[in-house]
Amino acid sequence: MGATSGFPIDLVLFGMIAAFLVLRLRSILGKRTGFERPPQPLQPQQGRTAPAPVIEGHAEPATGAANREVPDAASPVGQTLARTKALDTSFDPARFLEGAEQAFRMIVTAFAAGDRATLRNLLSDDTYHAFDQAIGTREQLSQTQVSEIRGVHGMAIEGAELRGSTAALTVRIVSDQISLTKDSRGQPIAGTEAVTEITDLWTFERDLTNRDPTWRLVAARSA
Repeated sequence: MGATSGFPIDLVLFGMIAAFLVLRLRSILGKRTGFERPPQPLQPQQGRTAPAPVIEGHAEPATGAANREVPDAASPVGQTLARTKALDTSFDPARFLEGAEQAFRMIVTAFAAGDRATLRNLLSDDTYHAFDQAIGTREQLSQTQVSEIRGVHGMAIEGAELRGSTAALTVRIVSDQISLTKDSRGQPIAGTEAVTEITDLWTFERDLTNRDPTWRLVAARSA
């Protein structure tokens, strides 16, 4: 997460808006990684994922269990996570990744549906403004977004930054998705109905002294 903090916020927001207008998952929220598969039926959930206190709200059922990776405790990221836990004793990296996956599913679904209420609760103010503008433009053009997460294969904490009491954690997310944009006649104008593997880097942030347990999305980009 700390990896995005050095960029000017106006450039980040401009990039987010532009990407959403063309194809959300080709830049800001992900990119193709070299192969596509034909459409596949939804897979039943394998096992039950315990609810995590990291993200508030209700996520769509998971389609399989993601491989979750927590950094080694001796690594720089692992040491930052230890300092995070020292400020908030309830923090647990593995549980955080469970909540981050729930948030990922909810945000992707909510953006496609234009569900501003859900997005408002899961995004920072600046990020919500960018998403809201993108949804508004899509509505003005009578376009619709189709997004289906067919599986989340990998969740890994790749970056951690602690600024005072505010923690920012960057998560690499590898998922299979269907994503396309349709015009007012229902004809595809961007994206594909094929299942595509997408890799994202999402940054979540939280003030550890705040009683609100929600980690909010502050940045999203292609890996």
